[in-house]
Amino acid sequence: MASPIADYLLALADDELILGHRASEWCGHAPILEEDIAFANLALDEIGHARLWLELAAKEMGEDPAKYPDQQVYFRAPDDFRNSQLVELPNGDWAFTMLRQYMFDAFETQRLDALSAVNHSGMAEVAASIRNEELYHLRHTQAWVRRLALGTEESAARSQAALNALWPYAQQLAQPLPGESQDVPSSSDIFDAWRNMVVPFIEERVLIIPEVSGFIGDRTQHSDHLAPMIADMQEVARVEPEAIW
Repeated sequence: MASPIADYLLALADDELILGHRASEWCGHAPILEEDIAFANLALDEIGHARLWLELAAKEMGEDPAKYPDQQVYFRAPDDFRNSQLVELPNGDWAFTMLRQYMFDAFETQRLDALSAVNHSGMAEVAASIRNEELYHLRHTQAWVRRLALGTEESAARSQAALNALWPYAQQLAQPLPGESQDVPSSSDIFDAWRNMVVPFIEERVLIIPEVSGFIGDRTQHSDHLAPMIADMQEVARVEPEAIW
């Protein structure tokens, strides 16, 4: 049986899963070998965090935590995913990927801080367990954003182009998640804390925050980029739906 908390947890998992999949696409293509290894591990972290949220959602719904995550990942239609459009966008160049990852990591660390204090032991425990890894992600991507924005003329231009493209999508993070209630932190409040964190950091890198108004859709709407990505992700599992991996 569905519940608001389960819907909320599913949205958290979808953000992690889709961003982790996008990060995994850099495996073998990152600009330096050390980063190829580091970013592949970061992708695995994100996907692992998605699994933790999905296992918790399974318990909320009375489903089998051993089976539910794979069912949700590999056998849902793209329209049923509740991730933000920010995380489903194609990777673009390295500046785009690093800035997108930084924006999301900054928001997620704020959310995890708040979730660690909620009156729901399972949610608080998962949030606390993954927070340190996300802090590492944040430090890692922060360093890359700084390096690229203050690097060469070309890297600075690419950083500004990435910011111009991503900033409108980042505003969607302020919207309530499915199932969001007074029992969980307000996305709007977290977004305010996020802005207070990222705007000074970005502006200190001599990048210009673009002016935007309103949101780009919501979590029931997706760009044309999600369905092909989901099809690739689900291809093998759908060939052998009864297989045990």
